[in-house]
This record gives sequence, C-alpha cells and structure tokens, in this order.
Amino acid sequence: MNKAKVLIIEDDTPIADLLSYGLAMEGFQTRTASSRAAGMSELQAFQPDLLLLDWMLPDGSGLDICKQVTAHYNIPIMMITAKSDITDKILGLEFGADDYITKPFDLREVVARIRTILRRIEQAAKLSVEQPLDDVIQYRHLEITETERLVTSDGQSVELTPKEYDLLLMLIKNQGKTFTRSELLDLVWGYHFAGDTRTVDTHIQRLRKKLDANDCITTVFGIGYKFQKTGGT
Repeated sequence: MNKAKVLIIEDDTPIADLLSYGLAMEGFQTRTASSRAAGMSELQAFQPDLLLLDWMLPDGSGLDICKQVTAHYNIPIMMITAKSDITDKILGLEFGADDYITKPFDLREVVARIRTILRRIEQAAKLSVEQPLDDVIQYRHLEITETERLVTSDGQSVELTPKEYDLLLMLIKNQGKTFTRSELLDLVWGYHFAGDTRTVDTHIQRLRKKLDANDCITTVFGIGYKFQKTGGT
C-alpha cells in the first residue's frame, strides 16, 4: 500500500520539522515548504494527498493558497493557525479548507484528523464507483451537471466553493428532508465541529444568494434546513 503524501507549508521551522518527523513516524510521506511560492512549487512536484497549511506565511496568506488550491486541485486542506477566533476559523473553511487546528496542538490530534479526512475521501471514492453520478439534476431555474460539478442558474454558470457545491448536492438530492446543522456538518464536512454550526449557516446564506434560492433552501426553525420538493410541498 502506498504511503499517503502530506505537504506541509509552514514557515516556523521547528513546527514544520516536528510535523514532518511525527507524520513520517506514523507512516506518511512528507515534504515541507516555508513560503507560499515554495509551497505552490512543491504542490505541483510532489502531488500530495493532503495539504497541511499555515495561516500566516512570509510572502502571503495561507488563505490565498487555500483559495488557489481549491480552484485548481482536488486536494483536502487542513489549516494550522494561531488564530482561535471562531470567525477566523469559519473564514478558513469558507475559503475551501476541510479542517483546521489551532496552535499549540497535540501531534496525535493532527494525525487523527488527517486520517479522518483521508478515510472520508476514500469512502466517498468507493461510493462514487458504486453509485454512478447523475448526468444532470434539474430543479426550477437550477441545473447541476454532476459529472462536471457544474452549476447553472437561469442558464448562467455559478461559481461555488467545493463545500458549497457538496452542501447543495446533499440538499437537492434529499428534497423535503430536514437536516440538522450537526447532520450537515457530519455529512458534508465529514466530522463534527463542536459549537461551530455557524459554518453551515454561513454556507446556506451564500448558496441562497448565489443561486437566488431563498424559496428553495428553507429554514426549519429550531431544527435546521431542507431543500423544498419540486412544487414547494
């Protein structure tokens, strides 16, 4: 079995070395980069299975890398940050990060979270083989070409982040079903964020705005959200 590859973009050398050594001891193949430029270069050369990304870098923000990677690659991202404010954490998730961990951290937790993300991706890949993608999903003014992850509204292409798309797909494929915020976190993000259910609220608001879907994605007060069945029943 091939070792999973993790690229660590972190400008604090002791932290980068600790992560690299610790992950190597757990069976991962690692490389490190200390800047945005070096990180993007290593990304192309190393082709990692997961990116471990520092929030603050000497030549730019880790958020910029996060946005660039999610736009051009299908690589999960875990952000490592000294920022503990929930708003900053949600911002990282909105830019496409799959998870975050706050400094100081326990290496065992980092390893566990990485394995959780990679396991979720492996399970999703198996499901996609067992359950072929729908060619086109149509709903009122919306159209989703699942094989291309393409979304249009009234014929106009709509740019969604990976998590916005996954959330939309989960809702529209389960029309009429009410999901709690915790359920959506588990199903779309793949794990629970204790107390961070505002992540779902933020993504729902963005979907409604981008898709003009206030009457499609409805709030079930005291519970969560659902996608109305065709006809609004």
